[in-house]
Amino acid sequence: MDWIKLITNKRLGQECRHCERHDDRTEFKRDYDRLIFSAPFRRLQNKTQVFPLPGSIFVHNRLTHSLEVASVGMSLGNDVASRIIAENPHFNDTMLPEIGTIVSTACLAHDMGNPPFGHSGEKAIQAFFTEGGGRKLRNMVSPEIWADITHFEGNANAFRLLAHRYKGRRDGGFVMTYTTLASIVKYPVSSTCAGKKGKFGFFHEELPVYQKIASELGIPQMPADKESGNGEKENVSGVAYARHPLVYLVEAADDICYEVMDIEDAHKLKILSFEETSELLLGFFNDKTREKIKRRIKDEGITDDNEKVVYMRARVIGLLEKCCVDTFLNNKEKIMEGTFKGSLIDEIDEKQRLAYKICTETSRRKIYNSKPVLDVELSGFKIMETLMETFTEAAVYPDRFYSRQLINRVGSQYDINSPDLEMRIMAVIDYISGMTDVYALEIYQKIKGISLPIV
Repeated sequence: MDWIKLITNKRLGQECRHCERHDDRTEFKRDYDRLIFSAPFRRLQNKTQVFPLPGSIFVHNRLTHSLEVASVGMSLGNDVASRIIAENPHFNDTMLPEIGTIVSTACLAHDMGNPPFGHSGEKAIQAFFTEGGGRKLRNMVSPEIWADITHFEGNANAFRLLAHRYKGRRDGGFVMTYTTLASIVKYPVSSTCAGKKGKFGFFHEELPVYQKIASELGIPQMPADKESGNGEKENVSGVAYARHPLVYLVEAADDICYEVMDIEDAHKLKILSFEETSELLLGFFNDKTREKIKRRIKDEGITDDNEKVVYMRARVIGLLEKCCVDTFLNNKEKIMEGTFKGSLIDEIDEKQRLAYKICTETSRRKIYNSKPVLDVELSGFKIMETLMETFTEAAVYPDRFYSRQLINRVGSQYDINSPDLEMRIMAVIDYISGMTDVYALEIYQKIKGISLPIV
């Protein structure tokens, strides 16, 4: 792959149109601003990250997580760009200096396709079709659509949200640049070759869009049996591409933030003690640096344990950011060839990699299986299951009285009245996956007769 082709400000849906500009923003800054001011991005404030939405103690939701990931992504992109340009000064007159903004924008978008209630909501949509009432639809839809809905994936849904032409929208979705769109596709394979882990990057309906983007940017198509997204070499049907190089930086920003910030949140909620938390965070550093950090905390007069954790967390993020930049540049040939496997965090120096692994194992054992998190997942799964059952039934039998009542609740941008069943099913998924946690609960209570509107 070639950086000159990989970074283009061509916009999806406006390829042949000249648009008058009224300010000096770059096209990639326009992408950033377009997302920041969008309703789907704003709705992330009411979507669960890991812990229940906050009461008196503020922890991360999808919005604050995405903003922090975008901040780290900006640093990763800027540092990578400056070091590439230092080695190749001729890139200074290209769009390569914009990498920081592109990565930051893709980071803002990376969770926009996630349904309510975190990964529990994602699993509920999948399970409805593989284990629940949706199984009856298997012979009513194409194999490609069946693969899409049984492997429902938030990353693929984010690409759909940005690239799909919903009713009432101008041009093609958000009208984003090709490069920004390619930078959010973490698993550039179709659902038919997603493998056992079920990870894929675009629904069947958006496959031509991604193919168009990949062709324009020079992203090579890869053998599906080697790039199935699950590490298994098996014969599969479908389409697979190499990752756009900037995807690795978006993924690294996400990996850094969610792991480190979950540890900080767990300390605030007293799931982890201060001693456990400080040991996890200081584990990223050698003995000399650990003592230096402790001395700095003492010299600054920081006595509040939460503030101590904040300082240690900031140091860890800074260290991991540098490690990931180094790893990207040390592997840039493989990345540009499309042959680099895994993530940047998997290839950082051994000490930091081991400390990260310990944090991951602790999170899995003490955080993700903690009672508050499990309670949200259990409740969220049941709410999502009920919504999927009820609205899908309405989409399959739209002429029934109750179906019409439900369909009338669905927003006009969703093609719920299409004569095509597949389009109606996707409209249901679009509608439900776009809900906030609170709105999903509200609709659940109303259709179950638990809550009545008060006039």
